[in-house]
Amino acid sequence: MSVDIRSNRVALLTVTCLGQFMVLLDSTIVGAALPDMQQRLHTELTGLQWIVDAYVLLVAMLLLTGGVFADRFGRKRVFLAGVVVFTLASVLCSVAPSVGWLIAGRVLQGIGAAALSPASLALLASAYAVPQERVKAIGLWAGFSGIGLAAGPLAGGILVDAFSWPAIFLVNVPIGAVLLVAGLRVLAESRNPAAPAIDIPGTVLSVLGVGALTFGLIEGGARGWTSPLILGSFAAAVVILAGFVVVENRNAAPMLPLRLFKLRLFTVANSAMIVVGFALMGSAFFFSQFFVYVQGSSVLRAGLQTLPASLAMVVVSPYAGRLAAKYGFRIVVTVGLALAGLGLLVLGFVHADTGYGNVWWRLAIVGVGFGLTMSPLTGAAIQSVSPQEGGLASGISSTTRQVGAVLGVAVLGAIVRGRESGGGSFESGLNAAFVAAGAVTLLSAVFTGLWLVKATPAAAPQPPAAAPPVSVDPEKTTAATPS
Repeated sequence: MSVDIRSNRVALLTVTCLGQFMVLLDSTIVGAALPDMQQRLHTELTGLQWIVDAYVLLVAMLLLTGGVFADRFGRKRVFLAGVVVFTLASVLCSVAPSVGWLIAGRVLQGIGAAALSPASLALLASAYAVPQERVKAIGLWAGFSGIGLAAGPLAGGILVDAFSWPAIFLVNVPIGAVLLVAGLRVLAESRNPAAPAIDIPGTVLSVLGVGALTFGLIEGGARGWTSPLILGSFAAAVVILAGFVVVENRNAAPMLPLRLFKLRLFTVANSAMIVVGFALMGSAFFFSQFFVYVQGSSVLRAGLQTLPASLAMVVVSPYAGRLAAKYGFRIVVTVGLALAGLGLLVLGFVHADTGYGNVWWRLAIVGVGFGLTMSPLTGAAIQSVSPQEGGLASGISSTTRQVGAVLGVAVLGAIVRGRESGGGSFESGLNAAFVAAGAVTLLSAVFTGLWLVKATPAAAPQPPAAAPPVSVDPEKTTAATPS
């Protein structure tokens, strides 16, 4: 390989990693700023839920479409467009005078992230044609960008403590500027001439359906679960999502091929991934709020106190695929879900006077558990389909996790609000939410383990073009692809 080609690949790897780093940083940095946002924007819990879910909802529903856009219209073009939208949206968020404007900015951030993230991985995969080199490059992409998850709480605490909450969005501006300038210089355009058509009806129906369901779950506690608006939103969600199923079944090139869910391994992997998103994002939404409102920590200290969970995930995740290859997918994922569930359950018994020495290890157990599950679940979804559909399976896995995150923030928030409205304290509401998240995760561990006992191995697929190779046996699924 010539020096020029090698240097170009290093530059491309750097740009794509930095882009994904920015997206992941924004998914955790906001949590540290929620108490400050609530105080300065004079909003209730529902406002905070929308600040988080507005972003996650758009990422979840547009992620698959973003990948198709990148393939059809150019991966460099879509990547840079995502950078521009994400950066401008970050500016809008930082100057938002009200919760409504901040939510609008978060929606735009979600649109930018849904374009940027799949395009960054597609650029990387197309630049490394040799499977072994691609595996290493994607591993670096996942590892470096994953630092954003761990850096978010600490960076958020520092920025909010020094400048208040708008600073967490302004930090994206210099990163976005560097990405735009560097991307224009070092990225080469690539396309997939055989990319499927864009499923506009499916995309619109998915956003509206999940959005209506999310609205009902978040606003139900404030407006009343039997109010016409809330009942109407749930009814609309059912009708729209049923329409989505009909449209996807009739579409020749659907964004979500429902036939894939006839595959046992694919279905159980994505079902478990929904639970991971639900419990992880739903509980993490309250971590900083627990330390600030229940234990009286400063925002900076709360950011530091939440680190064990994200650090454990970053440390454990790179080894999860190796463990799955050695001990089997079913064992590793079941153990991971069980650990995460137990960690969340014991978090449900911490109180205002519980010392941090008796709290941090509970967070660490949660992080270790979820770190063991995510990449093996993605690898399982990939290995269950044909080589040509490996990239689609990876995208669906990420989408199901994001959908779970949307529902987790909404449902666990509803539990906390319900406990408060029933005369309980915010602390008791948090305890109930953590216990509920833990119980759901433990049930998923049992379900996953039992369902895969009789799993029938599929014929051995070749490694998909846009994903690293994975093993064949559902009991020994390798997951090197980042979720």
